[in-house]
Amino acid sequence: MTRLLCAALLLCARIALAGTVDPAQYDAFWLWAGVKPQPVLHDARTVYVLQGQIEASPQDDAQVRFIAQGASLPPLPHADVWLVYRAHTLRWTPRVEHIMLAQLARWRASGQKIAGIQIDFDAHTLHLQDYLDFLRVLREELPADCRLSITGLLDWSSRIDADQVNQLKRIVDEVVVQTYQGRHTIADFNAYLPRVARLQLPFRIGLIEGGVWEAPPYLSANPWFRGYVVFLRNG
Repeated sequence: MTRLLCAALLLCARIALAGTVDPAQYDAFWLWAGVKPQPVLHDARTVYVLQGQIEASPQDDAQVRFIAQGASLPPLPHADVWLVYRAHTLRWTPRVEHIMLAQLARWRASGQKIAGIQIDFDAHTLHLQDYLDFLRVLREELPADCRLSITGLLDWSSRIDADQVNQLKRIVDEVVVQTYQGRHTIADFNAYLPRVARLQLPFRIGLIEGGVWEAPPYLSANPWFRGYVVFLRNG
């Protein structure tokens, strides 16, 4: 009985160690509106902080509106900060771009080290080329010293072709591939990871706090792999 109990406890310990995303073990985070800053941010090297959503008006699909959603961020003198914009449409108006660039200027004037802009957009298969065209135009509007990051869905690797990957490499500085949906890790994420690792452009893996994760051994050896980003939650 004692041996069985010890074996069960050891198995539970291994599952907890390998399977649960603990923010204290990471140094890069997403901070969304409404999420309270956690102590782990004080030692963060990189923070992606939401600044707003861009969406089509429900009354008029041709009208695009910017919804400010700035998350509360404590002073982080040692962290690189990315300003994140959640896009539900790619039909941005000059006003949307003006707001984004004005926010970038204000953040930089505050003394915070701003690494760049991140676009969080769920690009569907038939519209990947439209997204690339959008990103190319946006890249030209950003200051030369402002980097550009995007999020990517886990199944991107099976939907984007070699030509599109090459285009993306010339436009963005990184892709953060999300392994979760909502508050939960995608059940079959391991099936996609080998294809993600073949993207041939700088990428990070996005995890959800409290989610399931066990790093495959080949990931850390990949020359394009840049680490993890944990989406923080209130609990």
